[in-house]
Amino acid sequence: MKNYLKLVNFELNRFFKIYLVLISLTVISQITGTIIESKSYVSLANTAIHKNLVPLEQFIEDNQPMGLMRLLTSGWFLIPIALAAAALLFYSFFIWYRDWFGKNTFIYRLLLLPTARLNLFFSKLSAIFLMVLGLVATQLILLPIENTLVKWLVPSEFRIDLSIRDSITFSSASSFLNLILPHSFIQFLINYGVGVLFLAVLFTIILFERSFHFKGILLGSLFGIAAMVLFFSPYLIESALNYYYLYPAELFILEVILGIAIVGISIWISSYLLNKKVTV
Repeated sequence: MKNYLKLVNFELNRFFKIYLVLISLTVISQITGTIIESKSYVSLANTAIHKNLVPLEQFIEDNQPMGLMRLLTSGWFLIPIALAAAALLFYSFFIWYRDWFGKNTFIYRLLLLPTARLNLFFSKLSAIFLMVLGLVATQLILLPIENTLVKWLVPSEFRIDLSIRDSITFSSASSFLNLILPHSFIQFLINYGVGVLFLAVLFTIILFERSFHFKGILLGSLFGIAAMVLFFSPYLIESALNYYYLYPAELFILEVILGIAIVGISIWISSYLLNKKVTV
Protein backbone atom coordinates (compact mmCIF):
# COMPACT_ATOMS: atom_id res chain seq x y z
CA MET A 1 0.00 0.00 0.00
CA LYS A 2 2.83 2.39 0.86
CA ASN A 3 4.47 1.88 -2.56
CA TYR A 4 1.09 2.32 -4.28
CA LEU A 5 0.50 5.64 -2.50
CA LYS A 6 3.99 6.80 -3.43
CA LEU A 7 3.30 5.99 -7.08
CA VAL A 8 -0.02 7.87 -6.97
CA ASN A 9 1.70 10.90 -5.46
CA PHE A 10 4.43 10.63 -8.09
CA GLU A 11 1.89 10.60 -10.94
CA LEU A 12 -0.03 13.54 -9.48
CA ASN A 13 3.15 15.60 -9.09
CA ARG A 14 4.12 14.99 -12.73
CA PHE A 15 0.91 16.59 -13.99
CA PHE A 16 0.44 19.09 -11.16
CA LYS A 17 1.51 22.28 -13.00
CA ILE A 18 -0.74 21.60 -15.99
CA TYR A 19 -3.52 20.59 -13.62
CA LEU A 20 -3.25 23.93 -11.80
CA VAL A 21 -3.48 25.70 -15.16
CA LEU A 22 -6.71 23.81 -15.94
CA ILE A 23 -8.22 24.72 -12.58
CA SER A 24 -7.09 28.35 -12.86
CA LEU A 25 -8.50 28.60 -16.38
CA THR A 26 -11.85 27.22 -15.18
CA VAL A 27 -12.03 29.62 -12.21
CA ILE A 28 -10.95 32.71 -14.16
CA SER A 29 -13.15 31.99 -17.17
CA GLN A 30 -16.31 31.26 -15.21
CA ILE A 31 -15.97 34.12 -12.73
CA THR A 32 -15.08 36.56 -15.51
CA GLY A 33 -17.94 35.26 -17.63
CA THR A 34 -20.41 35.62 -14.77
CA ILE A 35 -19.44 39.27 -14.28
CA ILE A 36 -19.40 40.14 -17.99
CA GLU A 37 -22.67 38.34 -18.81
CA SER A 38 -24.45 39.88 -15.80
CA LYS A 39 -23.29 43.42 -16.55
CA SER A 40 -24.07 43.03 -20.25
CA TYR A 41 -27.60 41.90 -19.42
CA VAL A 42 -28.17 44.84 -17.07
CA SER A 43 -26.78 47.26 -19.68
CA LEU A 44 -29.04 45.76 -22.32
CA ALA A 45 -32.04 46.06 -20.00
CA ASN A 46 -31.28 49.70 -19.13
CA THR A 47 -30.88 50.62 -22.78
CA ALA A 48 -34.10 48.90 -23.81
CA ILE A 49 -36.23 50.18 -20.91
CA HIS A 50 -34.88 53.70 -20.29
CA LYS A 51 -33.80 54.73 -23.79
CA ASN A 52 -36.05 52.71 -26.08
CA LEU A 53 -38.98 52.79 -23.63
CA VAL A 54 -39.61 49.04 -23.89
CA PRO A 55 -41.93 47.86 -21.08
CA LEU A 56 -40.24 45.70 -18.45
CA GLU A 57 -42.59 42.78 -19.08
CA GLN A 58 -41.91 42.95 -22.83
CA PHE A 59 -38.15 43.02 -22.28
CA ILE A 60 -38.27 39.99 -19.97
CA GLU A 61 -40.46 38.13 -22.46
CA ASP A 62 -38.09 38.89 -25.34
CA ASN A 63 -34.80 38.22 -23.54
CA GLN A 64 -35.65 35.80 -20.72
CA PRO A 65 -34.70 36.73 -17.15
CA MET A 66 -31.07 36.55 -16.05
CA GLY A 67 -29.94 33.74 -13.78
CA LEU A 68 -27.39 31.01 -13.26
CA MET A 69 -29.28 28.85 -15.76
CA ARG A 70 -28.42 31.34 -18.51
CA LEU A 71 -24.72 31.25 -17.61
CA LEU A 72 -24.52 27.46 -17.70
CA THR A 73 -24.91 27.46 -21.48
CA SER A 74 -22.37 30.18 -22.18
CA GLY A 75 -18.92 29.60 -23.61
CA TRP A 76 -17.41 31.14 -20.47
CA PHE A 77 -18.76 28.16 -18.54
CA LEU A 78 -18.65 25.25 -20.99
CA ILE A 79 -15.37 25.85 -22.85
CA PRO A 80 -13.02 25.47 -19.83
CA ILE A 81 -14.89 22.31 -18.79
CA ALA A 82 -14.52 20.90 -22.30
CA LEU A 83 -10.81 21.82 -22.37
CA ALA A 84 -10.22 20.17 -19.00
CA ALA A 85 -12.05 17.02 -20.10
CA ALA A 86 -10.06 16.90 -23.35
CA ALA A 87 -6.79 17.44 -21.46
CA LEU A 88 -7.50 14.59 -19.03
CA LEU A 89 -8.58 12.32 -21.88
CA PHE A 90 -5.31 13.06 -23.68
CA TYR A 91 -3.40 12.51 -20.45
CA SER A 92 -5.03 9.07 -20.12
CA PHE A 93 -2.89 8.10 -23.11
CA PHE A 94 0.10 10.27 -22.27
CA ILE A 95 0.40 8.92 -18.72
CA TRP A 96 1.59 5.61 -20.23
CA TYR A 97 3.37 6.65 -23.41
CA ARG A 98 5.39 9.36 -21.68
CA ASP A 99 7.19 6.62 -19.72
CA TRP A 100 8.23 4.79 -22.90
CA PHE A 101 9.36 7.71 -25.02
CA GLY A 102 11.85 10.49 -24.54
CA LYS A 103 15.54 10.51 -23.80
CA ASN A 104 15.24 7.80 -21.17
CA THR A 105 12.73 4.95 -21.17
CA PHE A 106 11.48 5.70 -17.67
CA ILE A 107 9.06 2.76 -17.73
CA TYR A 108 11.96 0.38 -17.19
CA ARG A 109 12.89 2.11 -13.95
CA LEU A 110 9.26 1.92 -12.82
CA LEU A 111 9.05 -1.78 -13.65
CA LEU A 112 12.17 -2.47 -11.59
CA LEU A 113 10.72 -0.89 -8.45
CA PRO A 114 10.31 -3.32 -5.54
CA THR A 115 6.54 -3.38 -5.80
CA ALA A 116 3.88 -5.32 -7.69
CA ARG A 117 3.78 -4.16 -11.29
CA LEU A 118 0.01 -3.96 -11.13
CA ASN A 119 0.46 -1.02 -8.76
CA LEU A 120 1.58 0.96 -11.82
CA PHE A 121 -1.83 0.30 -13.38
CA PHE A 122 -3.73 1.25 -10.23
CA SER A 123 -1.62 4.33 -9.51
CA LYS A 124 -2.16 5.79 -12.98
CA LEU A 125 -5.88 4.98 -12.84
CA SER A 126 -6.17 6.53 -9.37
CA ALA A 127 -4.24 9.65 -10.37
CA ILE A 128 -6.57 10.42 -13.27
CA PHE A 129 -9.66 9.65 -11.21
CA LEU A 130 -8.49 11.94 -8.39
CA MET A 131 -7.82 14.75 -10.87
CA VAL A 132 -11.32 14.36 -12.29
CA LEU A 133 -12.78 14.53 -8.78
CA GLY A 134 -10.66 17.61 -8.09
CA LEU A 135 -12.11 19.40 -11.10
CA VAL A 136 -15.64 18.37 -10.11
CA ALA A 137 -15.04 19.67 -6.57
CA THR A 138 -13.78 22.96 -8.02
CA GLN A 139 -16.94 23.26 -10.08
CA LEU A 140 -19.14 22.55 -7.05
CA ILE A 141 -17.38 25.36 -5.18
CA LEU A 142 -17.71 27.77 -8.12
CA LEU A 143 -21.45 27.32 -8.70
CA PRO A 144 -22.63 28.94 -5.42
CA ILE A 145 -20.12 31.76 -5.92
CA GLU A 146 -21.40 32.40 -9.44
CA ASN A 147 -25.00 32.24 -8.26
CA THR A 148 -24.25 34.82 -5.57
CA LEU A 149 -22.47 37.09 -8.07
CA VAL A 150 -25.53 37.09 -10.32
CA LYS A 151 -27.70 38.14 -7.37
CA TRP A 152 -25.29 40.97 -6.53
CA LEU A 153 -24.95 42.28 -10.09
CA VAL A 154 -28.47 41.87 -11.49
CA PRO A 155 -31.51 43.64 -9.93
CA SER A 156 -34.24 41.27 -8.77
CA GLU A 157 -36.75 42.48 -11.42
CA PHE A 158 -34.43 41.21 -14.18
CA ARG A 159 -33.51 38.00 -12.42
CA ILE A 160 -34.88 34.51 -11.92
CA ASP A 161 -33.66 32.87 -8.74
CA LEU A 162 -33.49 29.10 -9.00
CA SER A 163 -31.58 26.64 -6.90
CA ILE A 164 -28.33 25.41 -8.37
CA ARG A 165 -29.84 21.97 -9.00
CA ASP A 166 -32.88 23.46 -10.77
CA SER A 167 -30.61 25.73 -12.82
CA ILE A 168 -28.73 22.67 -14.04
CA THR A 169 -31.90 20.63 -14.62
CA PHE A 170 -33.65 23.31 -16.69
CA SER A 171 -30.54 24.35 -18.60
CA SER A 172 -30.33 23.48 -22.29
CA ALA A 173 -26.98 21.85 -21.46
CA SER A 174 -28.55 19.72 -18.72
CA SER A 175 -27.57 16.39 -20.32
CA PHE A 176 -23.88 17.34 -20.30
CA LEU A 177 -23.99 19.01 -16.88
CA ASN A 178 -25.84 16.10 -15.24
CA LEU A 179 -23.13 13.81 -16.56
CA ILE A 180 -20.37 15.61 -14.67
CA LEU A 181 -22.54 16.88 -11.78
CA PRO A 182 -24.98 14.03 -11.04
CA HIS A 183 -28.13 14.86 -9.11
CA SER A 184 -27.76 11.99 -6.62
CA PHE A 185 -25.05 9.85 -5.03
CA ILE A 186 -26.30 6.76 -6.87
CA GLN A 187 -26.07 8.60 -10.19
CA PHE A 188 -22.59 9.76 -9.20
CA LEU A 189 -21.53 6.12 -8.66
CA ILE A 190 -23.02 5.15 -12.01
CA ASN A 191 -21.47 7.98 -14.04
CA TYR A 192 -18.02 7.77 -12.52
CA GLY A 193 -18.13 3.99 -12.31
CA VAL A 194 -18.56 3.95 -16.08
CA GLY A 195 -15.64 6.39 -16.26
CA VAL A 196 -13.43 3.99 -14.28
CA LEU A 197 -14.55 1.15 -16.57
CA PHE A 198 -13.59 3.21 -19.62
CA LEU A 199 -10.14 4.00 -18.19
CA ALA A 200 -9.51 0.37 -17.22
CA VAL A 201 -10.36 -0.82 -20.74
CA LEU A 202 -8.31 2.00 -22.30
CA PHE A 203 -5.27 1.16 -20.17
CA THR A 204 -5.55 -2.50 -21.16
CA ILE A 205 -5.70 -1.53 -24.85
CA ILE A 206 -2.56 0.59 -24.39
CA LEU A 207 -0.76 -2.30 -22.67
CA PHE A 208 -1.73 -4.61 -25.53
CA GLU A 209 -0.12 -2.16 -27.95
CA ARG A 210 2.97 -1.75 -25.74
CA SER A 211 3.34 -5.54 -25.43
CA PHE A 212 2.79 -6.59 -29.04
CA HIS A 213 3.18 -3.30 -30.97
CA PHE A 214 1.37 -3.48 -34.33
CA LYS A 215 -0.21 -6.82 -33.48
CA GLY A 216 -1.19 -5.30 -30.15
CA ILE A 217 -3.17 -2.56 -31.88
CA LEU A 218 -5.41 -5.23 -33.39
CA LEU A 219 -5.63 -7.21 -30.15
CA GLY A 220 -6.36 -4.07 -28.14
CA SER A 221 -9.02 -2.94 -30.61
CA LEU A 222 -10.70 -6.34 -30.48
CA PHE A 223 -10.62 -6.26 -26.69
CA GLY A 224 -12.15 -2.77 -26.62
CA ILE A 225 -14.91 -3.79 -29.04
CA ALA A 226 -15.59 -6.99 -27.06
CA ALA A 227 -15.80 -5.02 -23.81
CA MET A 228 -18.23 -2.54 -25.36
CA VAL A 229 -20.42 -5.28 -26.87
CA LEU A 230 -20.47 -7.19 -23.57
CA PHE A 231 -21.42 -4.10 -21.59
CA PHE A 232 -24.27 -3.16 -23.94
CA SER A 233 -25.30 -6.76 -24.69
CA PRO A 234 -28.56 -6.62 -22.66
CA TYR A 235 -29.73 -3.62 -24.69
CA LEU A 236 -28.52 -5.15 -27.95
CA ILE A 237 -30.28 -8.45 -27.30
CA GLU A 238 -33.56 -6.82 -26.30
CA SER A 239 -33.37 -4.49 -29.30
CA ALA A 240 -32.65 -7.38 -31.70
CA LEU A 241 -35.53 -9.45 -30.32
CA ASN A 242 -37.77 -6.38 -30.07
CA TYR A 243 -38.91 -7.60 -26.67
CA TYR A 244 -37.94 -6.23 -23.28
CA TYR A 245 -37.47 -9.12 -20.87
CA LEU A 246 -35.97 -7.20 -17.97
CA TYR A 247 -37.44 -4.60 -15.65
CA PRO A 248 -35.37 -1.39 -15.28
CA ALA A 249 -34.11 -2.46 -11.84
CA GLU A 250 -33.06 -5.87 -13.18
CA LEU A 251 -31.35 -4.26 -16.15
CA PHE A 252 -29.48 -1.90 -13.83
CA ILE A 253 -28.25 -4.75 -11.64
CA LEU A 254 -27.15 -6.71 -14.71
CA GLU A 255 -25.24 -3.70 -16.05
CA VAL A 256 -23.48 -3.27 -12.69
CA ILE A 257 -22.45 -6.95 -12.74
CA LEU A 258 -21.23 -6.69 -16.34
CA GLY A 259 -19.32 -3.48 -15.57
CA ILE A 260 -17.57 -5.04 -12.57
CA ALA A 261 -16.77 -8.13 -14.65
CA ILE A 262 -15.25 -6.03 -17.45
CA VAL A 263 -13.13 -4.05 -15.00
CA GLY A 264 -12.01 -7.31 -13.39
CA ILE A 265 -11.08 -8.81 -16.75
CA SER A 266 -9.21 -5.63 -17.72
CA ILE A 267 -7.21 -5.71 -14.49
CA TRP A 268 -6.41 -9.41 -14.90
CA ILE A 269 -5.24 -9.00 -18.52
CA SER A 270 -3.25 -5.86 -17.63
CA SER A 271 -1.57 -7.72 -14.76
CA TYR A 272 -0.64 -10.56 -17.12
CA LEU A 273 0.75 -8.16 -19.73
CA LEU A 274 2.75 -6.16 -17.20
CA ASN A 275 4.25 -9.28 -15.61
CA LYS A 276 4.74 -11.53 -18.63
CA LYS A 277 4.90 -9.43 -21.78
CA VAL A 278 6.37 -6.06 -20.81
CA THR A 279 10.02 -6.85 -20.13
CA VAL A 280 13.02 -4.84 -18.97
